[in-house]
Amino acid sequence: MMNERIKEKRKARNLTQPALAKTIGVTKATISLWESGSTSPKGENLHALAKALSTTPEYILYGVAERSVERNAEWVGEFEPWDSGSALGPDEVEVPFYMEVELAAGHGIAEASEYQGPKLRFAKSTLKRQNVDAENAACVRVSGNSMEPVLPHGSTVGVDTAASNIIDGKMYAINHDGMLRVKMLYKLPGNGLRLRSYNIDEYPDERYEADDLKHIKVIGKVFWYSVLI
Repeated sequence: MMNERIKEKRKARNLTQPALAKTIGVTKATISLWESGSTSPKGENLHALAKALSTTPEYILYGVAERSVERNAEWVGEFEPWDSGSALGPDEVEVPFYMEVELAAGHGIAEASEYQGPKLRFAKSTLKRQNVDAENAACVRVSGNSMEPVLPHGSTVGVDTAASNIIDGKMYAINHDGMLRVKMLYKLPGNGLRLRSYNIDEYPDERYEADDLKHIKVIGKVFWYSVLI
C-alpha cells in the first residue's frame, strides 16, 4: 500500500514525521494522514516527497521497483514565462511556450494553431543532458486528469519533436485524430500500439491495431515537466 511505502521509506532514511514535513514544506499532520492512508500526496507534494525519500513518484504510487524505473522526464519544479524583452543568460536558450495549446491528458481537445508569445528559459546543460536540440523543443500545458497524480491538470511539459521513435513506457505527445494528448506508449505485436495513463482507474489502457495507427501521429517524447498546484 502507498501509505506503507511512505512510512517504510521515511524510516529507512531515519527521518521523523516532523523532519520529513519540514523538508517537504507541509505539516506533521499531513505526513500522518499520508502514512495512515487517509489522504495521499499529489502534484508538487508527491514529487517533493519522492525527492526527500530518495525514491520516485512511481514507487510511492505503485511500488514500481526503483532499479527498473527509467524516468520518462525530469521534474524541475516551478518555471517562469518570459518574453522577447527578457535577456538570455550565457547558458540559456529560449523554448516556445504554447500557452493556448493544451495537450489533452484526458479525452483530448482539438489541435490549435501555434502560439508565438511567451517562451521558457532552459539551461543548455539541461537540454544536453536530455539529448534535446533546442530547435526541436517546445513546451505546452497538459489538460485533463488521466495523467494524475504525476501530471495534474495544468502541468507544463517539454516535448522533443525530433524523438518520435517509440520506446516502451516513455511519455509522448501525440496527435490523435486531431486531438493532442500525453500518454505512455507501448508497442504491440503486429505494429499495434497501447496508450496508458497514470490514472488507470478512470482511464484504462487503449489498444490500437496497425490499421488504426493512421489516426495517431507521434509528435515527440516528453523530456521535462513542471508541476504547479
